[in-house]
Amino acid sequence: MSEPPHYCEGAALVETGDGFFRPASRPARDSGVLLARTLAAAGPDRPVRVLDGLAGCGIRALRYGLEGGATAVWANDADPDRLPLLERNLARLPVAVERQMSTSTAQQLLAGCLVEGRRFELVDLDAFGCPAALVPLALEAVAFGGVLYLASTDGRSATGHDRRAAVRRFGAAARAHPASWEIALRLQLGLLARTAWAMGRGLTPLLSFSEGRAFRTAVRLARHPAAGEEAQLGLVAHCHGCGDQQVQSLLRLGRWRPCTCPGAASGEGPALAVSGPLWIGPLQDPGTLAAMLQQAEEGGGAHLDRPGRRLLQRLQDDPAVTPRCWPVDAIGRHLGQGPPPLAQLVAALRAEGFATAASGVMAGQLRSEAPWPVIVATARGLVATKAAR
Repeated sequence: MSEPPHYCEGAALVETGDGFFRPASRPARDSGVLLARTLAAAGPDRPVRVLDGLAGCGIRALRYGLEGGATAVWANDADPDRLPLLERNLARLPVAVERQMSTSTAQQLLAGCLVEGRRFELVDLDAFGCPAALVPLALEAVAFGGVLYLASTDGRSATGHDRRAAVRRFGAAARAHPASWEIALRLQLGLLARTAWAMGRGLTPLLSFSEGRAFRTAVRLARHPAAGEEAQLGLVAHCHGCGDQQVQSLLRLGRWRPCTCPGAASGEGPALAVSGPLWIGPLQDPGTLAAMLQQAEEGGGAHLDRPGRRLLQRLQDDPAVTPRCWPVDAIGRHLGQGPPPLAQLVAALRAEGFATAASGVMAGQLRSEAPWPVIVATARGLVATKAAR
């Protein structure tokens, strides 16, 4: 009888079984391992207990124990038929790593942790669909200073393609936007923030990214909100006519200023497409990303493949301090000709004193705090200078 097929990733060798498994999601698993290692590096005597609530074949849980410095791993999958697979795969954990396996639904698992007073330094929920219903219990399972690493595959509601579902799941409006992946991530963070604040807690986003299929956010939970943290919840408006974008905090909510469309000042222009409430603060924590990359450089058992390294470096270069993002192709359409290279436009706007970066969330997009007319004029000037040479 032939042996079942195995898959190797990092230090882990697993049977994937017959269930759903995506090798292409490795950068997300690498990021989780490095998040765990940054927690383990905070102190030699500090425990790093990991809860993998939707474990599948158990590759995440195994890598947390082999590479992430976890002292205890709990792997749970709702399908009881997968328990023997989990047991075989997690048998490869070091003897010193405490292990536990279960076959509860995610809701049952997290509710049990609340009743029993169990908390974890890292809670990993790689959810299928929208995990909004799990958020309150998931935050209860995170130790203070610990991390919730949450994924969603609900792209339709969060990117404005199912507006009723967005209201039901996020308590927010989601409208079509050129930076749709980012809007989805910010809606997810907005839900996490509102839930944490309702519990009297605070949070800091550590990293947020997507490849268009899954939307992943990692946040650090604090005992109390930081000063001014509530100002990071707001609304994002986009004009599909002229391309202008505006951002307002809910704490200072007022009238939207007229966009650059003809007739906008008199109220005769197109209506703005407003999304939110959502998170309008930074999406990435450069210090955490630097620590993750350092852990990967130092080795010590952590593995990071080339796509994962490029992802973390791209996110580190763009903390995403403003939600205002435009595809360079859209800028070219407003110019009526091809746009300038993104790197040149970023450099030119920075030289004018505006916080600007190439988006780390979506390729080929400009992030800038510069007024929209300034962005268009700067782009036009760059194109004209190139044509004159």
